[in-house]
Amino acid sequence: MPPRGPAPFHVLAKPIGARCNLECRYCFYLEKEPALYPDAGVPRMSEATLERFVRDYIAAQPGDEVAFAWQGGEPTLLGVGFFERAVELQRQYGAGRRVTNALQTNGTLLDDRWGEFLAREKFLVGLSIDGPRQLHDPYRVDRGGRPTWEKVMEGLRVLKRHAVQFNTLTVLHRRNARHPIEVYEFLREHGSGFMQFIPLVERRPEPAEVARGLDYGAPRSAGGALVSPERLEKAMASECAPPGAVGDFLVGVFDQWVKRDVGRIFVQTFDVALSAWMGLGAPLCIFQETCGRALALEHNGDVYACDHFV
Repeated sequence: MPPRGPAPFHVLAKPIGARCNLECRYCFYLEKEPALYPDAGVPRMSEATLERFVRDYIAAQPGDEVAFAWQGGEPTLLGVGFFERAVELQRQYGAGRRVTNALQTNGTLLDDRWGEFLAREKFLVGLSIDGPRQLHDPYRVDRGGRPTWEKVMEGLRVLKRHAVQFNTLTVLHRRNARHPIEVYEFLREHGSGFMQFIPLVERRPEPAEVARGLDYGAPRSAGGALVSPERLEKAMASECAPPGAVGDFLVGVFDQWVKRDVGRIFVQTFDVALSAWMGLGAPLCIFQETCGRALALEHNGDVYACDHFV
C-alpha cells in the first residue's frame, strides 16, 4: 500500500485575538485573552506574521483549493486595509491555487467600503445574530451595555446591497432557544440560506474562580464518564439553555425546514447528521470521532489545537 500523502487541515486565524467592540453577556472570550496574553497590549497581527501565515499555510495544503477563515474577537476592527493586504499576499503566494476567504463578524462595523471589498474579493461572511430584536438584544450588547440589533441589521443590509454571500451564526441561549419557529422564520425572511445554531454551554464558576474575577468556570473532569443532563444543567451558567430546550429547538426548526425548505436552506446540524447517517462521516469536528484538523492561530502566531482550547 503506497504511503499516504499529507492530509489537508484547517486553520482558524484570529488576527485581532479576542478583541471586540461588543461585550456580549455570554462571551467567554472577554476574560480569556487578558489571562492568556496579559502583557500584549492591543492584539493585532503584524505584517510579518500575516505574510508568514499566508505563505506557509498555502504551501502546506496538498490540494488545489486553500480556504482561509478569519475570526476574532471582531476581525473588522482591523480595517479593510488589513484584509486587502492579506488578499495581495494570497495572490503572491497562491499562484495556480484556488484561494477562498471566510470572515466571521458581528456586522456592526460593516459599511459600503467593506461591502465593496467583500463582494469584489468574493468573501463568504458569517453574520452573528441571535434572531429578532427581543431575542438578540438582551445578551448581545456593546461595551456600554447598549443593544446592537439595529447595527447588525444595518450590516446585513450592506451585505445584501453589495450581493455579498453570507450565512448566519446563532447562539442558542435561554431566551431564544424557546422560540424555534420565530428564530427560523426571522433568519429565513432575511435571506439566510445557511444557518448555524451553536448551543451556549458555559459553566458556573467555582469560588476560587470568582475570586479571580472570572464569570465562567473551567471544565471539570467527570472521571471520563458522561455527565447527565440534570447534573450538567445545575453546573451551567444562567444564560445557557437547558439541554432539553436545545433539542426541542432543533426539532421545532426541523419540522419547519423539512416541509418546504429542503434543498433551499441548509442547516448545519441537519447536514452533519445526514452525512453521518449516510456513512460519509461527520464533516464538523465536534461530531467526529477524533479531532485535530482544525487549528487556531492567534494574532502573534501562536498555534493551538482548537479555538476552544486557546
